[in-house]
Amino acid sequence: MTTLIINIKQLVNATESYSLLRGDALAILPVINNAFLLVEDAIIIDYGSMDELKSKIPLLPQNVIDATGQFILPAWCDSHTHLVFAATREDEFVDKIKGLTYSEIAAKGGGILNSAKKVQAASEDELFQLAWMRLEEISKSGTGAVEIKSGYGLTVEAELKMLRVIKKLKEKSSLTIKSTFLGAHTYPLQYKENHQGYIDEIIKEMLPVIAQEKLADYIDVFCEEGFFSAEETEQICNAGIQYGLKPKIHANQLNLSGGVQAGVKLNAVSVDHLETMDEAAIQSLAQSNTIGTLLPTAAFFLRMPFQPARQLIDSGCAISLATDYNPGSSPSGNMNLVIAMACIQMKMLPEEAINAATINGAYAMEVADSLGTITIGKKQI
Repeated sequence: MTTLIINIKQLVNATESYSLLRGDALAILPVINNAFLLVEDAIIIDYGSMDELKSKIPLLPQNVIDATGQFILPAWCDSHTHLVFAATREDEFVDKIKGLTYSEIAAKGGGILNSAKKVQAASEDELFQLAWMRLEEISKSGTGAVEIKSGYGLTVEAELKMLRVIKKLKEKSSLTIKSTFLGAHTYPLQYKENHQGYIDEIIKEMLPVIAQEKLADYIDVFCEEGFFSAEETEQICNAGIQYGLKPKIHANQLNLSGGVQAGVKLNAVSVDHLETMDEAAIQSLAQSNTIGTLLPTAAFFLRMPFQPARQLIDSGCAISLATDYNPGSSPSGNMNLVIAMACIQMKMLPEEAINAATINGAYAMEVADSLGTITIGKKQI
């Protein structure tokens, strides 16, 4: 079906030339005032100012939408979520209010381990239905592409179950979905004193099946003190690379973990979180092709300092914005909230935040050829 949208107040990020944005370029946001947009079978066919409409489209299609007073932007590209989970962890908010840290809650069986117990007990169909409702919710707030991680399984069976759910979501949803294997989210209790034992389970038992069933696009590791060291991160990611999975690293959330430098060394697509950064980590990222994905809602819900967005941008780092949608430390998939926090709390310009959540987010998921800008040939959402 062909649809023509007319009288658009502003058509945002409309361009035929796009690239991963850094520095001053992140604040450049192409806009067409009083515009039209022509879409056929969910693909952008043409666009321009209303002054050009008659010359470009002399015969109007049957389906015409008047968007007077409305803005049209590319869909949000949320490149970091954990939206396949069995239940939320609001009970842990009381622990946080009482002063317990993220690490302290995890040490007593909360956090990731809490979610893992619930995922292990849930059926694949239950997880699918819950995740489907969350996908429907985020699509209504403007998200058109989403990366979904496993990591709440922590056993061979449960990790594969989560990844199979993500694969089914890919097959059914109109959203663009990328899948990430995050078996290295934390150590199961039985491997608390035997890290290499769990790493071997990831490498020898999980990865071969994931590769055989084509269950993931990326491999991720939570590189953090008390979780996986930089050396362990490299070992796991290098094993994933052998199976065709590109690295994406949870880096520098709680401490200077070395995760940024490990990610750069591995040529990771992105290093995500970055609440805790020093000059060495910033320069390492700035001089690389790796994208730094900032998750302000995670910092907000954990009452942590927000990511140093201005310093990262001014140093030449390529950054994107995402929700970290998960059952405990960031229980929201609303990218509009992320944009607001980026501007209010991290002093990003609105243009920078929009670019970071659209075209740079698309690059952080490797879908910039089909999403992230209003460009002829790209998807409508």
